[in-house]
Amino acid sequence: MLGPVILAASRSDRMRRLVSAAPVTKQVVDRFIAGEGVDDVVPVIRELTGQGLELTMDVVGEDITNPAQAAAARDAYLELIDRLKPLELGTRAEMSVKLSMFGQALPSPTTALSEGPSGPAPAFPDGHELALANVRPVVEAAAEIGTTVTLDAEDHTTLDSMFAIHEELRKDFPQTGCVIQAYLFRTEADARRLAANGSRVRLVKGAYKEPGSVAYLDKHEIDRAYVRILGTLMEGEGYPMIGSHDPRLIAIGQELAHRAGRKLDEYEFQMLYGIRTEEHLRLAAEGHRMRVYTAYGTDWYGYFMRRLAEKPANLRFFARSMLTKG
Repeated sequence: MLGPVILAASRSDRMRRLVSAAPVTKQVVDRFIAGEGVDDVVPVIRELTGQGLELTMDVVGEDITNPAQAAAARDAYLELIDRLKPLELGTRAEMSVKLSMFGQALPSPTTALSEGPSGPAPAFPDGHELALANVRPVVEAAAEIGTTVTLDAEDHTTLDSMFAIHEELRKDFPQTGCVIQAYLFRTEADARRLAANGSRVRLVKGAYKEPGSVAYLDKHEIDRAYVRILGTLMEGEGYPMIGSHDPRLIAIGQELAHRAGRKLDEYEFQMLYGIRTEEHLRLAAEGHRMRVYTAYGTDWYGYFMRRLAEKPANLRFFARSMLTKG
């Protein structure tokens, strides 16, 4: 019941200030965030890959309000790729991006930019085109070092744009992945479409506040949808990525993969940095591809609040720390 309240708080500037100012916050955030800059995460990358794990790296941030911020997000990923190159990890270290960071939600301008020597400069492209223009060089640079990018799913209003950008990128970079969310009614149809064309698809339950008109709100309904959708992905021609910490869903995923005749390298598990770390190592030791979603950066608030909303144990951990250390 607290999940929707926490998700609402993730958009609150007042709550952001309150949480950020709490003395214990950094200690708790460090559980989920690998560091503030690329220098912090390179040792983490070395450590996790040395343990037989794979990674998908996320530079946290969202709610971009101007094109300069979107360009800065692009440049942060390009810096990460530059630092990954000498590690020669290939697809063992890929990237996850939220298109909102690349300007997807920015409105179309109504006037041209300032006059230039050749007359009026063209108006800046709308958010969809801006996001595509910013993410393309990241995908290109990732391909140059032998790895790839996965487009994260955000709230339901952004998905048509995300899927269109995904389709456009795959024309030149077919390994580009995307994320689908089990709690949305539309996702079963999306999964059937994606499973048929060789995509890399991460399936998650979903972590945004959505209305009952577009999403299941009951946990058991979401779990049942997750299993149905995962079955579709396993039976399809794509590469399923099982994004879950739920032991039951992990076991079901293994069974569905077995029934579909998939080898251990024909699907993978993905879990968040700092959550169920012993399970990460157990799955890797059994020969599974186990990828750790590893976030870093200074704009951690929205990401952190969604981690609290996803699982009551995370909220209890934070509340207990506030009471004992704050």
